[in-house]
Amino acid sequence: MSIVKFFNVSNGDMSYIEHTSDNFSIIDCNLPEDSSCRTTILNEIQDIRSKKSIFRFISTHPDEDHFHGLEDINNIENFYCVKNSVTKQDITPSFKAYSNLRDDENRAFYIEKDCSRKWMNQGSNERGSSGIMILWPDTSNEDFQSALDQADASPNNISPIIKYSIKDNATFLWMGDLETKFMQKIEDNVDWPQIDVLLAPHHGRKSGHVPGAILEKLKPKLIILGHAESKDMNYYCGWNTILKKHSGNITIECSNHFMNIWVENPDYTSKIKTLKDNPQKTDLSSSLYYIGSISVD
Repeated sequence: MSIVKFFNVSNGDMSYIEHTSDNFSIIDCNLPEDSSCRTTILNEIQDIRSKKSIFRFISTHPDEDHFHGLEDINNIENFYCVKNSVTKQDITPSFKAYSNLRDDENRAFYIEKDCSRKWMNQGSNERGSSGIMILWPDTSNEDFQSALDQADASPNNISPIIKYSIKDNATFLWMGDLETKFMQKIEDNVDWPQIDVLLAPHHGRKSGHVPGAILEKLKPKLIILGHAESKDMNYYCGWNTILKKHSGNITIECSNHFMNIWVENPDYTSKIKTLKDNPQKTDLSSSLYYIGSISVD
């Protein structure tokens, strides 16, 4: 059983993957200012870490809403990011933590298209692979190089495309804060897989709407949207969606060819027509509310 969790952390992103193997991955963070909420998340992370030998933090790009609170996540020995030298005029504690990890030759691993690493996507007799593949960036691509040159002004378009696949189950995709116009530029340079769950780029904003041609290749069964003002959002009409600001935290348990979906808000009502009841689901927690399951081919 694999568990993927998407935290409802206001205008930022934070996810984790509790792998079926001896791996635990966090993708971005935006820890709440409220000390109680922050402590709850950190305790949850520590509890899972205590059961796994390999822990990695994957940073999509150096924006505060994707690394806020990084300084409170202790003992990050494996820090994955796209190689960059982004600087900031406002040096927050979180950016200081980010830049220290990014520039640490012992802890940083720079991700790019088709990169390979134990135990990210290489297994061994010791432990299995985490199932993570990097589909982008191609660091030799001129559009990426241009985005990298402009990353001090906005690092959105140096975000990687991260695929997580579970054998005989779901495939998830993260795209950081890639912007629509940039995705159109690189469309023919990415091998777009069919997936089950997409975390909408740029929190679901119109500026990061995935172009229709790419969506038709991805064919996601579920798109997760974040926070933004309604006037800035693209709601992906015609696709199954969950809005984190309405559902609260979203937990997806992947087992037996089903994605079992749990939310934090007891009053959340899903409009997903493909949801089924799966009697074999695991009762994860009394504080979570099961809204249904999606079958995985």
